[in-house]
Order: sequence, then C-alpha cells, then structure tokens
Amino acid sequence: MTNQPNIIVSSPRDTVRVNFPSGLVLEGAVGTTVGEFLNAARELEPEGYTNPIIAGVFDARLRELAYSVQRDGALHPVLLSTSDGGRIYRRSLVFLLVAAVHEMFPGTKVSVSYAVPDGGLFCLLRNRDPFTRDELARVEAHMREIVAADAPIEKKSTTLDEATELFRARGEEDKLRLLEGRTRNGLILYTLRGRSDYYYGYMLPSTGLLKTFRLLHQPEGFVLQYPHQATPNELLPMKPYPMISRVFQEAEDWLRKMNVPDIGTLNRLVREDRVQELVLVAEALHEQSIAYIARTISERHREHGMRTVMIAGPSSSGKTTFSKRLSIQLLAAGLRPFTLEMDNYFVDREFTPRDADGSYDFEAFEAINQVLFNEQLAALIAGKQVTIPRFDFLTGKSVPDRVGQLRDNQILIIEGIHGLNPRLVTDVSAEKLYRIYVSALTQLNVDFHNRVPTTDVRLLRRIARDAARRGYSATDTILRWESVRRGEKKNIFPYQENADVMFNSALAYELAALRPLVEPLLLQVEPGTPPHIEANRLLSFLRWVQPFTVTQEQRIPDTSLLREFIGGSILDAYHPSDVEHKD
Repeated sequence: MTNQPNIIVSSPRDTVRVNFPSGLVLEGAVGTTVGEFLNAARELEPEGYTNPIIAGVFDARLRELAYSVQRDGALHPVLLSTSDGGRIYRRSLVFLLVAAVHEMFPGTKVSVSYAVPDGGLFCLLRNRDPFTRDELARVEAHMREIVAADAPIEKKSTTLDEATELFRARGEEDKLRLLEGRTRNGLILYTLRGRSDYYYGYMLPSTGLLKTFRLLHQPEGFVLQYPHQATPNELLPMKPYPMISRVFQEAEDWLRKMNVPDIGTLNRLVREDRVQELVLVAEALHEQSIAYIARTISERHREHGMRTVMIAGPSSSGKTTFSKRLSIQLLAAGLRPFTLEMDNYFVDREFTPRDADGSYDFEAFEAINQVLFNEQLAALIAGKQVTIPRFDFLTGKSVPDRVGQLRDNQILIIEGIHGLNPRLVTDVSAEKLYRIYVSALTQLNVDFHNRVPTTDVRLLRRIARDAARRGYSATDTILRWESVRRGEKKNIFPYQENADVMFNSALAYELAALRPLVEPLLLQVEPGTPPHIEANRLLSFLRWVQPFTVTQEQRIPDTSLLREFIGGSILDAYHPSDVEHKD
C-alpha cells in the first residue's frame, strides 16, 4: 500500500477492458478481436444491435472485426445500417462476386461500373459476352455456397514488386496502371479461397455475414444487389430507372471516347503532361449537353409555349454554374432567362417546420409557401405583372421586392431542391414545364473492382468550396454532410426520375484537380475525432490520384463547372439579367 490516497500497488494484467457507450464494460485476453467483443456485447444488450455488426470504432478509429485489441479503450459497433458499415459490406460482397466468377468462369474479368438506386452495383464483363440468365444463376448459387462455408477473408501486406507480378500474371492491366505511380513499397492485399486482390478499404473477416444479396440479369450486364442502408435486413424491390440508366450508358460512351477507363490511365496522362486533351474533350462534352438542353427548351417554347425550367440536384452538383451556362446558351438561341429564387418563397419563420432535433427545417417541402409560389408562377406565365417577394432571413419574414413580368422571349429559370417534386407546381400544365436534374452521376473508378462513389466526389468538391468561399474547415463540412445527405435522400433522390433530362456534371479529370486543394484540408482534421475517420477514408482513395500541377490546373477553362469549387470561374461575376436591353 502506498501513502497516496486511492492508489494501490497492482499486478500486471494480461487482459484488456473495453468500454461501450451504454456503460457496459467487458474484459478479455489481450488480442481478443473487435468482433469477439462486439458479439459478446450483443448477447448482453441485444436491443442495440438490430442489424448485422460489420466493424467497430475503437478509440475513435475505424477497425475491422478481425482487429486485435492490445490495450484498454472505448468501442462502439458499426452496423450495416451505417455508412461505414454499408461500404465494408459492399466491398466484401464485390470480392465474393469476383472470387466466385473466377472459380466458375476462369479468366473472366468483372468490372463494377456504377451504383443504381434501391441498393445495387451495375457490373460488366470486360472480356466476354454478358452472362446468360442461367450462368448468372449459377454464379449466385456458388456465391451462396461460399457464404455458407464462412470462408475466411485474410489480410496480408506484400511488396509492390510482388503485387505487380501477381497482377501481371493475371493480365489485370487496370491494376498495373494503378501501381505505376505508387511511391510506397507496401500494399495490403486480401485473399479469399486462394485469390488475392487489392481493395482500398476494410473488409469483413469472412463470408458468413454476406447473406443478403442477389444477382439480377440485365441486357448488357447484371446488378449485384445489396441491402439499402435504410433497410439493412432485406433487399428492396428493384424498380426501373430509365433516366438514370441512360445517363450511365452515356457516361460509359464518354469514357470510351476519351480512352480513360480508370484512375490509373488518368494518372499516366497527368504524369506525362498529356492531360490537356482530356480536359478539353471533357469540357466539350459538357458544352454539348448544355447546348442540347437549351435547344430542346427553345423548341418547346416555340412549339408548345413552354415558359418554365425547374432545376434541382443534390449538394455540390454544380447547379449554379450549370444554370449560368444554360442561360448563356438560351441567350444564344434568342431567349432571355428570368430567374426566380425558391429561397424567397419560404413561409414566415413561425410557420417553418422543425426537424427531429427541434431545429428549423428549411429543406422541408412545407417550408415553401406553395400557395403564393403557384399563384405568382401562373401569373408570370400568363404575362401578368407580379411583386416578387424577398425572404428576410434576419426577421424571418417575407417582404415585397422587385416587380416582374415575362416578355414573350423570356424563360423562367427556377432552381431549388424541390424542383422535381410533382407537388410543387400545381397550376401549370406539364407541357409548360421542363425539369432538369443536375448531379455528378458517375465517376472515374480506381480500377475494375474499386468504385469511387460520386457522393464522395461531391463531398470533396464541397470541402474545397467551403474552405475557399465560406471559411469552413474540412471538419466543419464533414460534420454537416450527414445532415445534407439526409435532406437529399428525403427531398431530391426520390424524384430524380421525374426529370425531363439529366445533366451529368462529373468530369473525368476532376479528382486530379481536387486533390492538391483538398488533401491539405483533410490532413488538418484532428485525430481522435469522428470526422477524422471520414477524412482518412477520403484520403485512402484520393492518394491514388496523381495531382495536377499548378500549370495543369491553369489549363482548366474559366467557364468550367469545376471552377465553381476550385475557384477562378469567370462566371462568378456573371448574373443573367431579367431586363432586355434595347438601343
């Protein structure tokens, strides 16, 4: 016993103690895995585990279930219903698919192309015709056999030379292109049933948890369906999404035209300073799409008297720059834009709905004064003069502002998150409306098996823009992102197929331009905080991208949609005028 109060001599422990958010404390031998601790906690407190455990956060760091705990610390579960849990599940499921195809059809190369709504990945076969329905059924049956066997997924570190030799022997050019610019000698590979592969994120320790999936036959490929985050214990019915599907096919065609199948190819162009042509072609494809949309609006205005264009899309899609470039194309077609800001049609503050936390929910559909909006929209289309309101955010009141009246050659341009919601416009016939959905719908993937979610690219765009224009840190933006995503899922994504046209704002080269701006911001996120987990995840794929040099960044046109996020846009100072200038 020492002379100090409350201090006693203790013996060395060969156990570790883990604290859970509920107050539960578990003790186990040094080396007990995160998965073993979480399974024990689930038996004691089952109410906190309503869907599968996928990983854990131990002392503020994301850890795989196989992670060996060597010291005391705090642990909380990562379930399939979470963003991190969903990503680990999907990544492991892709590995299962690739391994099963390899065993059933040796030499067949599977490529994960893009994500589809309702929870799924559209996949292609790169070196043979698509699977028949019977072949796909056999692949799915074999995947389920591997799941039933609970085959281990083992993690190991290898040298760059060893990995290169492995991928060269298998003829995997996408992996070889990716490794060309790698400066670190080590590489983490995962192995399932003797097949090793690279994935830029964590995995499940075995296949036994991958019970919920199915393969759906498609004309050009197939969909690997997984549980949606909102329904982690079941698969949603897969509805058709013809608009989205057309955009994805167009994006595949664009990448073929540019001959840029993956990030490894982009890196090669950047290193060899041959990226200028890619930038110009990508920008030309954007301009073609915007010009096509403007021609369609002009034709509908001339033939059907269409007067209103509604623009909607999720955060950091580039809606502002798109709207300005569309306005310029409309001017070239002899039409003048008349902008109407949805934010000026908020209800007075006392009528604003609140969210679950009690905060004002300005993104709720009910936050819009729909009666006034529809009255003024109908009046403007009819050529009448109206006093357009301005919402005073300081007082929380709507006050009269400018007087507006449409001329014969003017088109209303209305941008807002509810633009595709059919409940928004009630007094205007369908032929008088044209709805546009804007989003970064596709992205250049790391390689055939490692998909880059377009949501991540939008977050990188927002981090860059928030830092430059709003003084926000990457931590600030990451903390706000989950709330932004909830609003998108509720108010935007369910209505995207209502669009008359979709504009894909993704640019094949943009990650190379974003990396030099965003990487330093992500490195400033404080370790040991929840945003640090997200920052590390973003860095894990961003570091595979060869960054633009200052000279290469300067070659991006000053009208580019990407300039909205990296700065230097000539359109920042351009605001379409409602007034027609006459001599």
